Amino acid sequence: MVNMGYLNFLSAAIVSGFSLLGCGSNQNSTALITSKQMYFNMDMSTDTATFGTGCFWCTEAIFSELKGVQKVTSGYSGGHVKNPTYEEVCGKKTGHAEVVQIIFDPQLISFDELLEVFFQVHDPTTLNKQGADEGPQYRSAIFYHSEEQREKAVFYKNELDKSGAYDNKIVTEISAWKNFYAAENYHQKFYANNPNYGYCSYVIKPKLDKFRKVFAQKLRSSE
Repeated sequence: MVNMGYLNFLSAAIVSGFSLLGCGSNQNSTALITSKQMYFNMDMSTDTATFGTGCFWCTEAIFSELKGVQKVTSGYSGGHVKNPTYEEVCGKKTGHAEVVQIIFDPQLISFDELLEVFFQVHDPTTLNKQGADEGPQYRSAIFYHSEEQREKAVFYKNELDKSGAYDNKIVTEISAWKNFYAAENYHQKFYANNPNYGYCSYVIKPKLDKFRKVFAQKLRSSE
C-alpha cells in the first residue's frame, strides 16, 4: 500500500535536493531507435525517459496525458534480442521488458515529476508481475539515459524504501538504457484506439481514472 502524501512530499524534496547538486498478435515488425538516431531526430530542448510499469498499453495511456510530454512510444527494452516481436517478448527469453519511451520538455515537466508518476501508477514491489500480467516482460524498470537520471532514480527508490511508503521492498530495476525497439503499430495508442476492448475497459480505464484525480494539475486538460 503506497502513501501518496509521502510520494508528493518526496518529489518536491528530490527536486530541491538535486537542484543543489547540479497484449495481442504480431502485425508489424519492430524498429530499433538507436542513440545516434535519437540525437538527430530529437529537438535538443527535449529529454528522454524510458519506463516499464507492466503492460505498455496502460503506461502509454497514462504518460501521454501529462503536460510537457511530447511523444510516448510503446516498445521493448533491456534485452539481448534484436528486433523482437511481441510473441518473442511474451516467450520470456528475450530479456526485454514492455516499456514506453517518453520524449518530454524539461521546461514543462521534470524527470523528477515523471518519477513521481512512475512510482504511483504501478506496484514497484512485485517482481515480474503487475496484477494478472506475469513474466519478466512486465517487470518494473527504469532505463536511465544519463548519470543524473540514474542518481535521481536510485535516490527516489531508496527514500521510498526507507520511508515505509510501501508494505514491501521496491524491486524496480534501474539499468542503463542500451536499446529500444518500437512495438508493432497496433500497440501504439492502443487504449485511445480501442477504448471498448475488454482489457481497456476493466484494467486501464480504472487506473487512468485514478491517475487523473491524483495528477489533475499536471494533465494537458488542465491547461
